[in-house]
Amino acid sequence: MDDKKFSWLKLDNAAKIYPAAKNRGWTALFRFTADFYREVDPDCLKIALDRTIKRFPWLALRIRKGVFWHYFEHMDGAPDMQSDVANPCVRMKFSENNHFLFRVRYYDMHIAVEIFHSLTDGGGGLSFFKTLVAEYLTLREGLVIARDDDVLDCDDEPHPDEYEDSFLRLNTDATRSSMEGYAYRVQATEEENDFVHITTGTLPADKVSLIAKSYGVSVTEFITALLIHSIHKQQARLKKRKQFKPVKMCVPVNLRKLFPTKTKRNFATYVNPGINPKYGEYSLREICKAVKGFMMLEVDDKKLRAKFSSNVKVEKNILLRLCPLILKIPIMKLSFRVLGDKQTSSCFSNLGLANLPSPMAEAVKHIDFILGPLQLNRLVASCLTHQNELRIHFTRTLKESEIERNFFCSLVEMGLPVTLESNQLRKKG
Repeated sequence: MDDKKFSWLKLDNAAKIYPAAKNRGWTALFRFTADFYREVDPDCLKIALDRTIKRFPWLALRIRKGVFWHYFEHMDGAPDMQSDVANPCVRMKFSENNHFLFRVRYYDMHIAVEIFHSLTDGGGGLSFFKTLVAEYLTLREGLVIARDDDVLDCDDEPHPDEYEDSFLRLNTDATRSSMEGYAYRVQATEEENDFVHITTGTLPADKVSLIAKSYGVSVTEFITALLIHSIHKQQARLKKRKQFKPVKMCVPVNLRKLFPTKTKRNFATYVNPGINPKYGEYSLREICKAVKGFMMLEVDDKKLRAKFSSNVKVEKNILLRLCPLILKIPIMKLSFRVLGDKQTSSCFSNLGLANLPSPMAEAVKHIDFILGPLQLNRLVASCLTHQNELRIHFTRTLKESEIERNFFCSLVEMGLPVTLESNQLRKKG
């Protein structure tokens, strides 16, 4: 790669909101972890990181303020590795991370990467993490691991297609409003000192799939419906029917599966399936039916293209482009609050199958994807499946665990074996 061409980089369309929206207590983060069968060798990890970041130079960036927009500036090297902590996904102070926008952690037999959402989304982040793990296992275990479009070959040169802004290339004149009514918010006591609770449930993926099929839905639709059901249980306990609000989940959609692109930067949008319980009681089967119908209508390339094209149109608006960044930031903060978390009750992101190539798959005990808490919705969920092991993670900065308790109790009542663990306790149910 020609370094002169990559001394700086524009933020992609989805990335622009996060620097403006972050505050003293919150940064939009997500996390990947991998557990191995023996202790991590930090020297091998450091070499693997140095090789991987050269293959993913669009992650070796710091954020700068320009006159009109934030922009990325390329940096040499990689962030210093850190010892992992029991309180993951806490606010990232860039100045304490040598201004890098991701951090690499390790402890005992696992490694973790936490990424600021302006750099990439879950799909792009997973590709980086899988490549890092492949490089590490090649050095540590001497494994020969096949490379592909997801686990990249670090001897190859980066290609411009891999760091393009696909939103800009694929947008059209057709647009679609993102305005929706506000949704019910989970009621609980906010945790002190921003402690982040992580509760993990491990389930047999094949049995979850069979139960989802019995409801006539996919695994993502089933988990989304059960989350809606679990959240509404709280609303029904606390509120009278006339006070009920819609219960909706924000579900990210990986646009790489719908459009021709090789980008490893942000290229995802979202849909918000849900129910309005003011209309009456919904059984889980009825919620599954509602979610499936919504997803069939909304996860459509034409509708999703119109949705992200609306955001591109706003970015290209001449008045907004000429507005100084110092004035843009409060406007974008307000927009994020109006169009962001308030429209949904929570968020659920399923990255599906990890698809680790052999023999890498056999060397990784667990691989996890964890969302950081949102700015307003303090409880979110995510999952990733590896070797018939579906691991779903609840992230919250709330003291009470009512929602995940409702969720996992429902799964146990369906006959599913669930192993629970958290960054505070471990138990089996």
